[in-house]
Amino acid sequence: MELSLKNKVAIVTGSIQGIGRATAEMLAVNGAAVIINNHENAAMLEEVAQGIRKNGGKVKAVIADVTKKEQAKKLIDAALELGGIDILVNNAGGLIKRVPVADFDEIHYQTVMDVNLKTTFLMSHLVIPHMKAKKSGRIIHFSSQAAHDGGGPGAVAYAASKGAVWTFTKSLAKELAPFGITVNAVSPGFIGQTAFHDTFTAKEVHEKIPSMVPLGRAGVPEDVAKIVFFLASELADYVTGQSIEVNGGLYMP
Repeated sequence: MELSLKNKVAIVTGSIQGIGRATAEMLAVNGAAVIINNHENAAMLEEVAQGIRKNGGKVKAVIADVTKKEQAKKLIDAALELGGIDILVNNAGGLIKRVPVADFDEIHYQTVMDVNLKTTFLMSHLVIPHMKAKKSGRIIHFSSQAAHDGGGPGAVAYAASKGAVWTFTKSLAKELAPFGITVNAVSPGFIGQTAFHDTFTAKEVHEKIPSMVPLGRAGVPEDVAKIVFFLASELADYVTGQSIEVNGGLYMP
């Protein structure tokens, strides 16, 4: 079997750094034409695009806030210019900041729900008609270990949003299965070399992780990107409605 995404077009939201960037690069190096995205910093996004092109990949960079439907449509248009939409990776999201429920901040709550859950709903909504027309497609959402264990201190809104993404994954998988479209989630644990943990996780936790993880190390973005590639490939033809945990054994459901 020759494992390749040749002639496939993939959209990866939030792909300027970390897991999103590694995922876009992984899909591109395996043959897919890739739409990369961020809501700001065109120069940094173009740097990612240039790296993909340097390795022989095909890519279009789109600045768009995918919490807004009119801007999210820019990614759809870009993919159609490359020939269609075969793969959607809903990676855009974030913790934003740590806020205990006792200090409930309605603006913070809505921001977290928008970037993690609304973007996933919205981008899925926009690609579904195109995938239905082809009677095939791969939709890959990003949940989190936090969806299962509740996350760390002050991460309640984030954990709740990622739990909702996981539930949405199962519901959408049932809805789209008759059309040959699979829907799965990837749930990373502690993944180093990411702005997420560099920003929100204390240095002492970083230092303890190797001793806490059964496989003896923190994850890296490429560990997650490999799983996305698997789900996007023909190897995952009979996989839908699943959450694949990428955490080195730190959490075992």
